Amino acid sequence: MAKQLPYQTLTEIFQRFAAAEPEPTGELDHVNVYTLVVAVALSAQATDAGVNKATAKLFKIADTPQKMLDLGEEGLIEHIKTIGLFRQKAKNVMKTARILVEEYGGEVPSSRAALQSLPGVGRKTANVVLNMWWGHPAQAVDTHIFRVGNRSGIAPGKDVDAVERAIEDNIPAEYQRHAHHWLILHGRYTCVARKPKCAACLIRDLCEFEEKTL
Repeated sequence: MAKQLPYQTLTEIFQRFAAAEPEPTGELDHVNVYTLVVAVALSAQATDAGVNKATAKLFKIADTPQKMLDLGEEGLIEHIKTIGLFRQKAKNVMKTARILVEEYGGEVPSSRAALQSLPGVGRKTANVVLNMWWGHPAQAVDTHIFRVGNRSGIAPGKDVDAVERAIEDNIPAEYQRHAHHWLILHGRYTCVARKPKCAACLIRDLCEFEEKTL
């Protein structure tokens, strides 16, 4: 675990990220906030590309909680059976749809606590939805962010909660809204797990990683 980088270094890092990609976005396809919730829930232990392939036809016929209930669990399974843990995920999606219809008037709630009360929706999923749909500066820490945060010193922490707090506590406020997207994309395409692409890295001169592959 690298040491926490100082404010001035973090500011320079995120200035570079912002210059390279001013408006980073998530890579899960969705058509509204409900389909975003479903897509993020389905993405656990699956790739975004795999989820997008499975939901391409699904979201054309089931883009609201009521339409998902009308489709039924077996109908849903037919669309998502290529995704890992599809049976449990299908059960959670159907339970969530019923709760949204019966308790929230078919609308997705906009608080973290309410989102986390839905089956299959954990803190990370709730944070993704809060950030991507409502623009809330929530930090959804996945394996990419955890690796980048600890390897670089941007947001070191022993677990995902500690990394989330490190991001919120240390990264300048003006970069908080897009911070998790910049870090995810950096971890997915540059600061990869086995052999980071340090030669192509925007922040290699600011990073604390000692085993750079230059």
